[in-house]
This record gives sequence, structure tokens and C-alpha cells, in this order.
Amino acid sequence: MRCPFCSHPETQVKDSRPTEDGASIRRRRQCEECGARFTTFERIQLREMTVLKSEGRREAFEREKLERSISIACRKRPIDPARIDRLVTGLQRRLETLGEPEITSQQIGELVMDALRGLDSVAYIRFASVYRDFSEAKDFEDFAGSVVDAGRG
Repeated sequence: MRCPFCSHPETQVKDSRPTEDGASIRRRRQCEECGARFTTFERIQLREMTVLKSEGRREAFEREKLERSISIACRKRPIDPARIDRLVTGLQRRLETLGEPEITSQQIGELVMDALRGLDSVAYIRFASVYRDFSEAKDFEDFAGSVVDAGRG
């Protein structure tokens, strides 16, 4: 593993342990060159997946990109980061178990919307505003109104 501080190619694992949910292994590493310490996570990947974007482009599925977009939607909300990590792990597993080598960005977006709907209504609306590409305040208002109505029913 390359050191993120000095780019030296050799690092030493000082400690390994499973994460709380058992879905990954946390490793503490130390660079043999500069002595810096950092943490890495090792996760199971069932298969390689390709994301088919709406404009026809294809790109490799990146868990980090999914995690980043969900974290942005959840920013400044009272949501434990470990819960976000579990949500992302669950979404990744669902995508991998579909058995499809290619997944559309729409499929991913809908799965994220479903997951966020059950997690936090504000995060759900934030994600929807980007995913559904709200172009004016009325779009935002209409969608937020439907979320409030669904919560009453």
C-alpha cells in the first residue's frame, strides 16, 4: 500500500480488526519511509460493476462516489456516520446481488432515494433535488409537499 503522505510504496500493517458490522477490515498502517500512520479499510467486492450514465457513457462503479453523494445529502443532520456506512454497504450489496454487470445510474438513484426516504426526510429531499434535477423553487416545494403528505398517511 502506497503512503498517502510521501508516496513511498512500502507500508507496514500495525493493527487489523473487523469493523463493528463485520463488513470490512480496518487496518492501521505505518509508512516505512516517513513514519506516518494512516487507516485503510478492506471490503468484500462480489463483482465488478459498470454504471451506464444517462448520456450513454460508461464508468466503473465506485463505492466512494456513492458514499460521498449520500454523505453530502446527510451533511449537518443527526445521523451517525456508521449508519451511513451501513446504508452504503447495504446498497452496494443489493447492486452486486442483482447479478448484472451493468447498472444504470437511474437504478442506483432510485435505490438511494428509497434508502434515504427511510433514513431522514431532509437528506431524502436534498438528494432528490440533485437526482431529479429541480430547476426552480416550485419543483422543490412540490416534492417537499409530497414528502410531508406521505408522512401523514
